[in-house]
Amino acid sequence: CFCFSRPTPVIRWIKEGGELPANRTFFENFKKTLKIIDVSEADSGNYKCIARNSLGSVHHVISVTVKAAPYWITAPRNLVLSPGEDGTLICRANGNPKPSISWLANGVPI
Repeated sequence: CFCFSRPTPVIRWIKEGGELPANRTFFENFKKTLKIIDVSEADSGNYKCIARNSLGSVHHVISVTVKAAPYWITAPRNLVLSPGEDGTLICRANGNPKPSISWLANGVPI
């Protein structure tokens, strides 16, 4: 967020509709740079940079989208069953974009 004026503006950052990530937000370059570490999908959203001095203020909105490769929420586990028993396989995955889940038995779609 680079804004040039006289007197020098004070820079402030907000996340629209929420709070800046607690304990993971750092400012650099006299608050002109907002740095978020250990980013998660919840950090997606609109961030507003506001520059203000005694003569007025300006702002700019930056849209942040966090993409994520598929990851396991609950990975399937192997089952050992006897004939006549029932078994349940659970597969829960997430990501952004949301992954599709396919089931195959011996390489053949079910």
